[in-house]
Amino acid sequence: MNDHVIVVGLGFGDEGKGATVDALCGDGTVSAVVRFNGGAQAAHNVVVDGRHHTFSQFGSGTLAGVPTWLSRHVLVEPIALATESRELEALGVDNPLSLMSIDAQALLTTPFHVAANRARERARGGDRHGSCGKGIGETVWYGLLSGAAEGDVVEDQMVLGAPGPAPTVGDCLDPRALREKLDALARFYEPLIGAGPSVDELVMLYSSFADAVRITQGHEGLFDAGRVVFEGAQGVLLDETYGFHPHTTWSTVVPRNARELLQGRPARVLGVTRTYQTRHGAGPLPTEDPGVLARFPERHNGTGEFQGAWRAGHLDANLLRYAVDCCGGVDGLAVTHLDAGGLKVATGEALEDLSDPVAYLEDLLGVDVLVTGTGPARADYAVRENPRRDRVDVGIGGRDRAPV
Repeated sequence: MNDHVIVVGLGFGDEGKGATVDALCGDGTVSAVVRFNGGAQAAHNVVVDGRHHTFSQFGSGTLAGVPTWLSRHVLVEPIALATESRELEALGVDNPLSLMSIDAQALLTTPFHVAANRARERARGGDRHGSCGKGIGETVWYGLLSGAAEGDVVEDQMVLGAPGPAPTVGDCLDPRALREKLDALARFYEPLIGAGPSVDELVMLYSSFADAVRITQGHEGLFDAGRVVFEGAQGVLLDETYGFHPHTTWSTVVPRNARELLQGRPARVLGVTRTYQTRHGAGPLPTEDPGVLARFPERHNGTGEFQGAWRAGHLDANLLRYAVDCCGGVDGLAVTHLDAGGLKVATGEALEDLSDPVAYLEDLLGVDVLVTGTGPARADYAVRENPRRDRVDVGIGGRDRAPV
């Protein structure tokens, strides 16, 4: 795979996108990882030579030394970004923020958004949507309020005051403009969250953030300078348009944003799936089976205060086909957790044994499995070339196949 690649999760998230991106970056051919949706709620786990990091805003190629660009479609949370940078530095990454650049148009997620998001989710009680509590939906919603007035209803939420323009990463370069937007934000959310954080302190923090990262105007030739991997967040079954409302993300998970950024440049879409179905928190999981959850303990996922419990079930052929259709098709698959045994797949009418997931998925979806994963570490992943032309037994992940 020597062209641009768009990595998209075909489930409810947690498919293994981070490890897949790391595997693609491991051979030194990738010049940048680009995030094209989501924000600080992403949790992409990568394990390399005993080092483990859960990537949130940095791209999952960082441990391979690949820089990250956060596009205008990403919601940027500077305080969390600084924390993640320190965590990476502790793992031996030298000056992680030097590997980060961000589009000036990207919206800022602030402590006001986070507090409002958590207040709304708590108020839902037993009808919670399964939010991560990171302020993602609130950031997007506030960005939709241009022209709205107090008392209006926008996306099923009441406008409680007079909104101002949404703060962006580019505003961090102009303390006066930033202060005006944060003041308006504080007044707007006071009826919901009470007194929020100090605007003066936020202006100082965000100004320091602007000094530490490179803020760009668009991609600045990035897509023509080398091979780029677009790292998607969440999964297609959580997409704001194609997911199962209200248990969705306020984000476009399908490749549309990446294709928009590429402006006609060619790229291959790589869909990622586990060999069994998972999801976090509330919402449908048609093949849920407590037995699957018991058999496959999760190292890097658990119950969260806002997100809810970790759940698992059998692979769902109909949901996989649906996710692929929502993407407009995929050009290849990454299949993770191939070390899991005793698998089954739901075909709509029955559960069938899934003894060879790679062959089954290639036949089901009509595309090659280009990446295989048999565990959490980079050493457990292989990138494959023309696998359907020369199939081998990948019972433990296709390790006989040399990475491209």
